[in-house]
Amino acid sequence: MATKPSLTYSKSLSTSTSSSSSWFSGIVRPGRSNSLKMSTNSALIAAAVDATGPVVRKNHFRGVLFKYGPNPIQVAFKTGDYKRQVIFIGGLTDGFLATSYLEPLAIALDRENWSLVQFLMSSSYSGYGTSSLQQDAKELDQLINYLINKEDSEGVALLGHSTGCQDIVHYMRTNYACSRAVRAAILQAPVSDREYQATLPHTASMIDLAAKMISEGRGLELMPREADLLAPITAYRYHSLCSYNGDDDMFSSDLSDDQLRLRLGHMSSTHSQVIFSMADEYVPDYVDKKALVERLCRAMGGAEKVEIEYGNHSLSNRVEEAVDAIIDFLKREGPKGWDDPWS
Repeated sequence: MATKPSLTYSKSLSTSTSSSSSWFSGIVRPGRSNSLKMSTNSALIAAAVDATGPVVRKNHFRGVLFKYGPNPIQVAFKTGDYKRQVIFIGGLTDGFLATSYLEPLAIALDRENWSLVQFLMSSSYSGYGTSSLQQDAKELDQLINYLINKEDSEGVALLGHSTGCQDIVHYMRTNYACSRAVRAAILQAPVSDREYQATLPHTASMIDLAAKMISEGRGLELMPREADLLAPITAYRYHSLCSYNGDDDMFSSDLSDDQLRLRLGHMSSTHSQVIFSMADEYVPDYVDKKALVERLCRAMGGAEKVEIEYGNHSLSNRVEEAVDAIIDFLKREGPKGWDDPWS
C-alpha cells in the first residue's frame, strides 16, 4: 500500500471538502439517514470563546455528563451535540482534561460539527495498574455502543494520547462489532513504556519478579510498592508495560520491521494519523525519533505522519500545532478517506 505523504506542521489549513455516506448507520440501524457531510475548512482557532460554545472560560467546559456502562467509573463527558464524535483516550494516570490541547480542540471540533467525548474507564487515574488493554477495549466498545444507540452516532474518530495509543491499536484488533464505527484513528505520542522504564534503575529486577509471579500463577497479585510509586500495579500489568514483547510493547525502537507489522499492520484498514513529538521527554536520547515515527507509519500501512518540532510528550508547549494537525486530518480526505472499509 502506498505511503501517505509525511506532514510537517503548517499554520495554514487545507480548504478542501469531502463527504461520504454514513455506512455504519446501515449496519446498526437500517432506515436511518445516510447523509454525512464534512464541513468546509475554517480559519485557525480564534482566541475568543463563543458564549454558546463548548468552552465557557479557561478549564470550564459546557456539555453533558453521562454513564455509558454499568461500572461506577464508566462516566463520559461530551461537548457539542453532533452525529460524529472524537473520543479522547488518555494515557497512564489520565482522566478528564488530561492534556492542554483538549480545550481548544473542543472549540475547533464544535465549529466543524464534531463532538468531543472524554471518558473514564477502569484504568483511568490510578486504576491502570490493576487493569489491562483487554479491559480498556471492552469499555471503549461499551462507550461506542452507547453513542450509536443513544446518541445516533454516524461514526467516531479515536484520539489516543500516550498509552491511549496502545488502547486504540488493541481495540482495532478485537473486531468488536462497534469497532466498525471507527472512521479514523489518531495516535498522539505513541511511545514505548518499556524503553522509558528501562532507563530507571529498579526496572530490571522488578521485571524478573513480575515474570516469577506470573509463572507461579500470581499474575493478578500486586507488585511491591517500589515497582510503581504512582499506583498499585499487578505483576501482569507491570510485565505487560515493561518487558520485551509484553502486551503493551507496540512502539519500541528495537522491534524489527516484521515485529512492528505484526503489532500494527491491522491498522492499515483504518484512516490513521501519527502525531509524534520530536522532543518527547519519555523517549530515550538514544532513539532516532525521525526513523522511529517513519517505521511506525510504514508498519501501519502508510499512516499519515506529523512531526511536531520541539513538542513535549503531551504537546502542552505546542497546543495550536496539535489542534491544527487533528482538525486538518479529520477534514481532509486521504487515500482511504471515509469510505466503508467493508466495501
